[in-house]
Amino acid sequence: MKKNIKYKLVAIIGAVVLCSSCVKDLDTIPLDKNTITSATVFDNPAAYKEVLAKLYGSLTLTGQQGQYGKPEIEATDEGTTSFLRTYWSAQEVTTDECINAWNDPGMDEFHGHNWSDLNLYNKLLYQRIFINIAYANDFIRVASEKVNNLSTIDKKEVSNYISEARFLRAYYYYCALDLWGNVPFVTESDEKGAFLPDQISRDALYSYIETELLAIEDGLMDPLTNEYARVDKAAAWTLLAKLYLNSEVYLGTGNGNYTECITYCNKIISSPYSLAPNYENLFLTDNDVNNTEFIFFIAEDGLNTQNYGGTTYLVNAATGTNNSYMGVSSGWYGNRPTSTFVSKFNLAQDTRAQFNLTGQTEEIDDPADFTQGYLCTKFRNVSSTGTAAQHETFVDTDFPIFRLADVYLMYAEAMQRDGSGGSITDAISYINRLRERGFGSASENITEAELTLDFIIDERGRELYWEGHRRTDLIRFNLLTTNSYLWDWKGIVKEGSATSNHFNIFPIPAFDLGINTNLTQNPDY
Repeated sequence: MKKNIKYKLVAIIGAVVLCSSCVKDLDTIPLDKNTITSATVFDNPAAYKEVLAKLYGSLTLTGQQGQYGKPEIEATDEGTTSFLRTYWSAQEVTTDECINAWNDPGMDEFHGHNWSDLNLYNKLLYQRIFINIAYANDFIRVASEKVNNLSTIDKKEVSNYISEARFLRAYYYYCALDLWGNVPFVTESDEKGAFLPDQISRDALYSYIETELLAIEDGLMDPLTNEYARVDKAAAWTLLAKLYLNSEVYLGTGNGNYTECITYCNKIISSPYSLAPNYENLFLTDNDVNNTEFIFFIAEDGLNTQNYGGTTYLVNAATGTNNSYMGVSSGWYGNRPTSTFVSKFNLAQDTRAQFNLTGQTEEIDDPADFTQGYLCTKFRNVSSTGTAAQHETFVDTDFPIFRLADVYLMYAEAMQRDGSGGSITDAISYINRLRERGFGSASENITEAELTLDFIIDERGRELYWEGHRRTDLIRFNLLTTNSYLWDWKGIVKEGSATSNHFNIFPIPAFDLGINTNLTQNPDY
């Protein structure tokens, strides 16, 4: 069994925060004492942690009773409403790291770069992110109103919970900043009741996220002192580093905040977080054991977090007939990397190259044929000792959103982009630590002359593939849409073709534009 938080789905969440705000009548105390509302849910101090668990659970779960009841978002396949599944698809299927075989129009549009504001997966991701922001807003609002009435011990704990909820909200707004740019904006300060949120500009949202993360830093626990699967100061530092690394894209200034990125990378590197000794084991079911590399991650449990999103999707959708190796009972025959991406690896020596070549062709002539293209076996539903998981479909493997290896790579990139406060010597050392782990020796270490931006974007791919970073990375390097970098079936052409630059950002979904007259669509959609 995992040490994870067992996500307790509190009925009040479904009743109160399915919209960005709620009607005041829901705050009244019911005559039936067995009925829970927002006016009574926090009468028991333990309830604060239960609702906080809901906020964490919404990173992967799809409803109030897991897969099997009370879905929060309407969809033909409830699994497609999981945050991790939809976010992962937007970040990976749009790039060289993944192509899908299902002939699903939404997925085909992602890989072909021909989506519109009617794309189903764009809509579901947008809905999931903003419903999760609504959950966080409501918790922050109600907990902040009540925290001063608690005992000294409870007050300190609940104050920590509020800071964690603010971090989760900042993370979701960061995703919205990256995906759509100018989005509807609501916080706990907005009045309750139905209203049409105003649209915040991308640069203003950037400033809000930065300010919010700096404000909550002292309210979060020190690195590696919090409970398993809960965030600490290092998570806020990592999100700040990511914000600063991508600032040139988000602010459109022509200059990035690379020195600030290095500042926060240094704070994380100086903390107790450390690299795990074995790369492969980071993505197996017992990656919760003695793992000090994951900084912010999604806890998954084959019995307690069952849904068809999360790492259940990652493992099953990557599986064909090799299901026993992957630790699941059958495969979904869906995702695999492009041949262009696989070619970046030394398949014979780099242990990070977790691919199955048996029975697969290297080239992908038909994207719908799952036997074409090597299969990715990075995430599996088995332990490092070969022990079977708790369930043959629902996966136990936790998913890293931030890990220390990414921080090493961010540090090196920020140095190469003329940031100050670090050293090239340290940057090379950090990169070589990753390569020594991958190759098992110093035989493939790089020199200062080899530490170029071209090397870094490829090394980020080799180290972080299928972890939800690739789209953002390619945009930062101006490689997602241009003809500077082509991969198989980019632009719906086998050899790949340049696509329009407006695909560097997703459209505001048509359904919300039709409802909220305060919103303006992104250019060229």
